[in-house]
Amino acid sequence: MRIRATVAAVTGALALSALAVPFAQADSRDAASLDRPSAAERFGTSSAKSAFSTAAAVPTVSNVTVNAGKNLVFGTTTVKTFTVSLTATHESGIADAYIDLWHGTDVETDVDGYLGPNEEAATCTASSATTSTCKLTITGDTYVDLLKNSLAGNWHVTAGVLSNDGEIYWNDYYKTHKVQRASKLTVNASPEPVVKGKTITVSGKLSRANWETLTYSGLPSGQSVVLQFRKAGSSTYTNVKGIKTATGGALKTTVTASADGYYRFSYAGITSTAAVNAAGDYIDVQ
Repeated sequence: MRIRATVAAVTGALALSALAVPFAQADSRDAASLDRPSAAERFGTSSAKSAFSTAAAVPTVSNVTVNAGKNLVFGTTTVKTFTVSLTATHESGIADAYIDLWHGTDVETDVDGYLGPNEEAATCTASSATTSTCKLTITGDTYVDLLKNSLAGNWHVTAGVLSNDGEIYWNDYYKTHKVQRASKLTVNASPEPVVKGKTITVSGKLSRANWETLTYSGLPSGQSVVLQFRKAGSSTYTNVKGIKTATGGALKTTVTASADGYYRFSYAGITSTAAVNAAGDYIDVQ
């Protein structure tokens, strides 16, 4: 077993007691278990070989995919079930596979987040006598699995495979995948209507999910956001200018009225926080 739930619980308790105020909401929630299975426990055999073994008998693994390659985005109440899959090859064929996501710096000593598969065994579809594509599902729940904002960012992806003759591939560091805090972006263009050539003020706010308080709060100042415009009758937004957020995620800038259309803010996101586009706000230029 790579990490014991008891150790994780004690470590979490100490961390929360030291930061009781910001984690007050999270502290009242029951965290999911961080007790990850070992290769032997998952596949019911003790003959596991390292993913880095030179033994020719170890299955080969490719195309490990999480959520169809898209970032996992969680708001304050999100419960998301997503598919994970891999392709594996072995001369005896493929019996089972395993994929999970974990957060931390070391799989043996420092795991503070874990998203494991729902199924006891993968669904493996053979494309030949030696190669199969195996699928599982994982369910993530903000309330249970994401008690700290520090869990946002890159998570490690574990990939494991069991061949028909009992050989095991297992790699706790196969790749990484982003688990992000959801973001919101508002926009308001005024005055409405406006005389052509006059000044339009465009304001808004960029906020993101706070997993600890289960509310949305403004991002720190200095976030890069782009003001975009879509002319009436067009389906394409074009960039107008880039601006930075002020305190609390506030946004405000001015442009010169030139034509009827929609203004919006666009945020490209960062490692911890998802990208988002505001809904366009129509301005009537007279």
